Amino acid sequence: MAAFWQQRGRRQESGGLGSVLDGLGSVFDVLLANARLVLGVSGAAVLAIATLAVKRLIDRATSPRDEGDPKAEQKSLEDSWQDLALIKTTPKPAKKQRREDLSEPLLSPARPVVPDPRGPSAPLGAPQVQSSPLRCLTLQEKLLSHSSQLAVPEFQASLVPQLARSICSQLQNFLRSKFPELPFGRLSLSGALLDGLEVLAADHVHLMLPLLLDSGLWSLIPGEDTVVRNPQYWMIKRIDLGYFPRGCSPWDRFMVGRYLSSSVLNETLHKLLVASINWPAIGGLLGCAIHPVVASRELKLEVKHDQVDLSITLLPVVEMEDKVLLAVPPEGPVENLWLESFSRAEVLRLKELDAADSGARQLCLRILSGVCKRQPRLHKLGGSPLSHLILQLSDTTSDWAQESLADRFQQVLEELVVSLEKGVLPCYFNPKINLFSGLLEEEIDEMGFVLYRAITEPEVLLK
Repeated sequence: MAAFWQQRGRRQESGGLGSVLDGLGSVFDVLLANARLVLGVSGAAVLAIATLAVKRLIDRATSPRDEGDPKAEQKSLEDSWQDLALIKTTPKPAKKQRREDLSEPLLSPARPVVPDPRGPSAPLGAPQVQSSPLRCLTLQEKLLSHSSQLAVPEFQASLVPQLARSICSQLQNFLRSKFPELPFGRLSLSGALLDGLEVLAADHVHLMLPLLLDSGLWSLIPGEDTVVRNPQYWMIKRIDLGYFPRGCSPWDRFMVGRYLSSSVLNETLHKLLVASINWPAIGGLLGCAIHPVVASRELKLEVKHDQVDLSITLLPVVEMEDKVLLAVPPEGPVENLWLESFSRAEVLRLKELDAADSGARQLCLRILSGVCKRQPRLHKLGGSPLSHLILQLSDTTSDWAQESLADRFQQVLEELVVSLEKGVLPCYFNPKINLFSGLLEEEIDEMGFVLYRAITEPEVLLK
């Protein structure tokens, strides 16, 4: 009896499931019959594959199986995984067409070709023509291209000297009226802009204020013979006080001991610039704003114009015995030292050498000056150190033609690194002077790091 009811239940289950599956089968047949019309060829193929897999699952479910055969059950399970894999790997049908697209004929009339505003595109089957890569520039070409970007804007090159000369004239008149007894020479402009070596921007200029000394009352003492033992500085000593007592020279008022004090002179002029001159009135007359820099050891004026910001430094200068001495004392308690300047001699020598062999020394100097101006860690290398190094290399290297600019540029970088490693860069005009003596060890390390990298990749300095 139990076997009977079990067999009957199986027949009923098989009969109910079979009727349902037969209904599904008829639905699939209808779908397949109309799939090509509705979905197209590719869509019909996809649906056929999926339908085949599902029907195989249905046939397997409705077919009797041997319950005592584990191999048959394992085979059925494996067939099911294969069918599921068949369904998963079936390619996705094409995007379903919109209803309005179905009403269009299969062969639609040709549409007018609208030109692509970006230009004609190559056909899909045509070989792609690759654009030739950009040619790598040599260091020589990069240097020449970079040098053309260093020029000072024309309006600055013409406006700055004109503005500085106007301020210079006003200051000269005031000094003559304030100190008629002091024999000041004629104020003059100085700096890289006036020498044709300025780069990027004309933002600073020097005003040279000569002090006219009687050579019979004053003499020069080398710094090596003083307590500072520094050949870069000199002292100006008052002589023959027994025959010409104090007061015979108008500059005796600036003496400390028996020496003309650069510090005392600078303090007097600083008070003059800050408190005695009506700069707002002068600035209004010249169409600019002029402000003396109060918190500075230097004698500085900041000039703000609509088109340029300018820094002017006043430098008292003494010329004696073929020496040019500036009132720029070193930091510290020493008050009577005067700094020897070689700027004028540097520029004259560079111009002479370039004129003799049509060389590119000044061009190399301008490029290096631009590099130092743009690199904060190299600021203190600009100016005299570069000039002296180029002059030294000119004595050992004869080829300074423009065609060899890259080689000379690389050579200067290498020599700079060697000098920084030693901490010594001799002055071209006096080898006893070390132009790196005023640099801190940290500054030397930073400069050396930047330049050492640039030896193998000099292009990094041109960015």
